[in-house]
Amino acid sequence: MGVGVGGSRRLRTPLALKSWVPALTLSFFQHALNGGIRRYHVASVLCQRAKVAMSHFEPNEYINYEKLEKNINIVRKRLDRPLTLSEKIVYGHLDDPVKQEIERGKTYLRLRPDRVAMQDATAQMAMLQFISSGLPKVAVPSTIHCDHLIEAQSGGDKDLRRAKDINQEVYNFLSTAGAKYGVGFWKPGSGIIHQIILENYSYPGVMLIGTDSHTPNGGGLGGICIGVGGADAVDVMAGIPWELKCPKVIGVKLTGKLSGWSSPKDVILKVAGILTVKGGTGAIIEYHGPGVDSISCTGMATICNMGAEIGATTSVFPYNARMKKYLGKTGRADIAALADEFHQYLVPDAGCQYDQVIEINLSELKPHINGPFTPDLAHPVSDVGAVAEKEGWPVDIRVGLIGSCTNSSYEDMGRSAAVAKQALAHGLKCKSKFTITPGSEQIRATIERDGYAQILRDVGGLILANACGPCIGQWDRKDIKKGEKNTIVTSYNRNFTGRNDANPETHAFVTSPEIVTALSIAGTLKFNPETDFLTGADGKKFKLEAPDADELPTLDFDPGQDTYQYPPKDGSGQHVDVSPTSQRLQLLEPFDKWDGKDLEDMLILIKVKGKCTTDHISAAGPWLKFRGHLDNISNNLLIGAINIENGKANSVRNALTQEFGPVPDTARYYKKMGVKWAVIGDENYGEGSSREHAALEPRHLGGRVIITKSFARIHETNLKKQGLLPLTFADPADYNKIHPVDKLSIVGLADFAPGKPLKCIIKHPNGSQETIMLNHTFNESQIEWFQAGSALNRMKELQQQ
Repeated sequence: MGVGVGGSRRLRTPLALKSWVPALTLSFFQHALNGGIRRYHVASVLCQRAKVAMSHFEPNEYINYEKLEKNINIVRKRLDRPLTLSEKIVYGHLDDPVKQEIERGKTYLRLRPDRVAMQDATAQMAMLQFISSGLPKVAVPSTIHCDHLIEAQSGGDKDLRRAKDINQEVYNFLSTAGAKYGVGFWKPGSGIIHQIILENYSYPGVMLIGTDSHTPNGGGLGGICIGVGGADAVDVMAGIPWELKCPKVIGVKLTGKLSGWSSPKDVILKVAGILTVKGGTGAIIEYHGPGVDSISCTGMATICNMGAEIGATTSVFPYNARMKKYLGKTGRADIAALADEFHQYLVPDAGCQYDQVIEINLSELKPHINGPFTPDLAHPVSDVGAVAEKEGWPVDIRVGLIGSCTNSSYEDMGRSAAVAKQALAHGLKCKSKFTITPGSEQIRATIERDGYAQILRDVGGLILANACGPCIGQWDRKDIKKGEKNTIVTSYNRNFTGRNDANPETHAFVTSPEIVTALSIAGTLKFNPETDFLTGADGKKFKLEAPDADELPTLDFDPGQDTYQYPPKDGSGQHVDVSPTSQRLQLLEPFDKWDGKDLEDMLILIKVKGKCTTDHISAAGPWLKFRGHLDNISNNLLIGAINIENGKANSVRNALTQEFGPVPDTARYYKKMGVKWAVIGDENYGEGSSREHAALEPRHLGGRVIITKSFARIHETNLKKQGLLPLTFADPADYNKIHPVDKLSIVGLADFAPGKPLKCIIKHPNGSQETIMLNHTFNESQIEWFQAGSALNRMKELQQQ
C-alpha cells in the first residue's frame, strides 16, 4: 500500500482545505481498490493564499508501506527470528530481500532509500558530481536546503540579506541545478535542513539519506535517516543501490518519566557519556521501553540528532502517539492514519535481540552539560562548576547560544522562554550575551506570533537567522580576541576545539536550551538552577522554577514566508552556469585511475597526534564559501591537525626540502614533484561532520593512503568513494613504529581482495625496514572504486558498458 506524501507544514486535511481555502486545485485522496488494498495519493496543492503552500512532494511519490511490509515478511521468514525496528526499516528497503546476505556488522547491504536531502555546503559538490555523471534527472525525490552559508553577525534579517548578496553565485548555481535535474530548492531563510525534513519529509518507516551528519534527526519521527557524503547521495540520485555495512543494533531502554529540569537533551548527553564518541560506530541506536512515551516527537528528534556524536549510523524511535500528534499538527494526519494501520511494522518485534542494551531511568536522570572540547565529556549540571574550577576552565560564561538543528523546536523555545519570563518578572536580564537560532521559518513565525521571541529578546537575546550559524562556525564573533580563554554554553551538538568561533581557547559546553538560558541569566557555570537562588532587582532572592511549555502550539503552526522552489516538470532547457574564473565553483575533473602497481616509497605528509575530526581535516567557518571549488578549499587541508613531530598545527616537514611549512603547501609541492603521500592517524579518525571535502582534498592534492587506528564510518566511506585507501593497523601499537620521516610502501595490491589484509613496508632513514599488516573493510565493488580512481569514475565505466 502507498500513500502520496501530500502533507507538508502548510497542507491541511482535504475537508479543512475545502472549507477555507478559495481558488484551490487539489488532487484529493484517490481510492484505488486493487486487490482490497487502498492506495492513497495526494498530488500538489495550489492556492492563492500566502498562508497555504503546496505539498513539497512530487505527484508520483508515495509512502509505500506495502513494499515495506512485503520485504519485512520475506526477511523475517528467512532469518526466522523477531526483528528490531531498525532491522525492519533497513531490511524493508533492501534491493533484493530474497538473496541479500544479512549478518549484522559483517555483510554489505544494497538498499533503496526513499529520498535524498542535501544542505547547501555539501550540495555544491554533490551536484557537481551529479553533473559529471551525465544523467539527465535524479531518480529519487531530492531537495537542497540553504542553511550553512549564513554568517551570524548582527541579527536575522540583516545577516540573511548579506548572505544572499555574498553567496548569490552559489545560490544561483544550486537553484538552477536543482531546476535542471529535478531537485527541490529551499531558499536561504527557510531554516536548517533537519528541521525542514522533520516538518515535511520524515515519516515512520522512511529511509532517507542526507549529506549532513545530523540527518538522524529524522529518527524522531520513526524513520531511518542516515548522514552520508555527497558521492553516496549521487549514487542514490542516480538510481544505483546504496551500500551500507549491515549495522549492529544498540538498544537503549527508557523507563520512568522526564520531569523538572531534565529534558530529552539529557538523555543523549547521558548516552554520549556512556558510549563515548566512537561507541556507536557501525550501529543504529534504537530507543524503546515505557519511558519513550514521555518524550515529545521533537524531543525524540533531539536525541536522534546528537547520536551522530557517538558515531552511530543513525538513531530511531518506535512509532507512537507523540509522533501521530506531530504529524497531525504539521498537516500530515493522512500519513499518521496509514501508520496506525501498519503499526506492527513500525515498532520492534517482541523478543527481538539487541547487540548491546543500555537502560536509563528517566525519573532519575539529572540535567547534564557536556564538554569542553568533546561532546562525550559528561557532567551533571550540579557538578560542572566545581569541576571547571578544579580543571582551570573559565567559569564565567561569555555567551549562551540556543537553537541549532538539535534544539530549535517550538517546545525548546517555549521552555527557554518560560525560564526567561521568570527572570524578567524579577527585573533580571542575561548576564551573558545570549543568542537564539530558530530552526525553521515556520518555528520563527510561530514563536513570533505566540510571544516567545519577544520574551527572549526582552531578557537580552538576539534572534539570528533561520540557519546553522554559530553551531558550524558561521559566527562573526566580536566580544573576544582569538586566543583569549573563555567559556560559552550552547544547546548545539558539537563542541570540538575552535568549532564555533575558530578560537582554540573557547571552552564550549553543550546542554539543553533551558539550562543554557538559566546559566546565561546567572552568568556562571557555578549556578545550579535546581538548587541555587538568584537575586532580583529588588534585592530579594528567588529560585527559578522548572520550565513547562507546550510541545506543539495550540493554534496551527504559522508557516511564515513561502521559501520553497519546486523543480519544473521538464528542466532540460535550464542552463546551469559555472564560470571558469569563479573562485566559488569549479567543475570537477576525473581523478586518475590506479596504474595497477603497488604504492611504493610514499612520503608521510603528517602523522597526526590525538583527535582528528573532519573539522581538523577540512575546517568550516570562513572556508565554507569554497565548498564548491575543490582547488581553493584544498588550501585548508589538515590545517587543524596536530603534527606529532613538533606538536604544532599546520606545520609539517617537507621531506624533499627539509623545511617546515603549512600542510596544504607541502602536499601541493609533493603533487608537483609527482610524489605520492600518506597520512597517519589515531583513533576514530574523521569523526564529526559528513563533509566529503575531507576526502576530496587529500585525493586532489596527491594523497593515496590514510592509515589509522580506527575510522569514523562516514569518513571511511568518503575516502573509499574518492579512490583513496583507508587502512587500519592490524596491531594498533604499530602506530608507534611509523615516524614522520619514514617512507611507506603498500604491496600486494594486485591481489587486493575483501577480508585480505595488505602489507605495509616501513623504510626508516637509516636504511632499516619493518613490515606490518593493515586491515581494510573494502568489498568487491569498493575495490572497483579504487581501481577506477573513484566511485564516480566507476559509475561512468558501467554506463559505457
